[in-house]
Amino acid sequence: MLKVVDAMKEEVARAGEALRRLLEKIPVLQIEGIEAESGAGAVSGGWRPDLIARLLVDERPHMLICEYKPNGQPRYARSALLELRDYVAQRTPQATPVFIAPYISPAVRQLCEEKHVGYLDLEGNARIAFDGLFIERMVAGKAATVRRELKSLFRPKSAQVLRIMLREPSRAWRVTELSKISGVSLGHVSNVRARLIDQEWARASDDGLVLSEPGALLNAWQDSYIAPPGKRLWFYTPLHGSAFEDAARSALRAEGGPGRAVFASFSAAQWLAPYGRTGTHYFFADEEGLRKLQAALKLAPASKGENVVITVPKDSGLLADTIEPAPGAVCTSPIQTYLDLSIAGERGSEAAEHLRQERLSWPK
Repeated sequence: MLKVVDAMKEEVARAGEALRRLLEKIPVLQIEGIEAESGAGAVSGGWRPDLIARLLVDERPHMLICEYKPNGQPRYARSALLELRDYVAQRTPQATPVFIAPYISPAVRQLCEEKHVGYLDLEGNARIAFDGLFIERMVAGKAATVRRELKSLFRPKSAQVLRIMLREPSRAWRVTELSKISGVSLGHVSNVRARLIDQEWARASDDGLVLSEPGALLNAWQDSYIAPPGKRLWFYTPLHGSAFEDAARSALRAEGGPGRAVFASFSAAQWLAPYGRTGTHYFFADEEGLRKLQAALKLAPASKGENVVITVPKDSGLLADTIEPAPGAVCTSPIQTYLDLSIAGERGSEAAEHLRQERLSWPK
């Protein structure tokens, strides 16, 4: 317990130094002191801030009342903002509340602005306004720890859970139910649940976990998305038009025995939300599905001039998350198709936005 307390004191001290470095750059501002409130937490007078900065601005005294959280995710930030505002309103109405964390995301920055609370993170992002003084600093990119956390949320096992939830975003899900449907362990589903709640992309209800911000979740996923790892193969087919379509749909039919293959990327989008045709056809397939496509479409390997691209992904979940808008037209789900299109260049980005408007627009 003492180690935890000591570690927290060190973090608050770093926050104080970051605040001092920011304020020292302002010529009209004089720092009289930045004090750590040793009794932060439940004391006789109630909640107390972590830091109080006493300043002179053109010889006028002013205070910054600061709360530090080791986690700046929305769930924790929201409670800190309420504590800060209540304390300032009741104790020091002329002071300025400031929220400090290791990293503060754009969503939390917006929340701070809406609540009229200044912010500072240890990456260097800051926005503090008082007494006619306005301090703002933005640093490009996310903190490394935040990037790692988001990437882990969108890795294959976690993604299987997210795909299920995004199919029915207004539905309440039990952890056991998600585990059974996704084939992911209870412990892993519980971790996904906790991260979604921390980011305020989901909320816990009496009936289970419900996505509260599916659009924000999809935005974050798209921002972190990279092409699925696997084997990418290029072929040429002599088939065109209805002959190609009939042969492909015959090969993709689920009842056609072992092996899975699905339309992907632009080819899936043609069935889900047509936007613009491309001369290349795209598929995901396992090894047996690949052989089916090679036979049905009369594919020949091509080093150039290819018109069929097949990816054999390492993540088998991509072949399970499908939709069949017409008999045999088995496609990657709208979510997966959107993600793949979003990294497919300019035409892909346009097709992705069209697909999102048509198939992935959720009411607030």
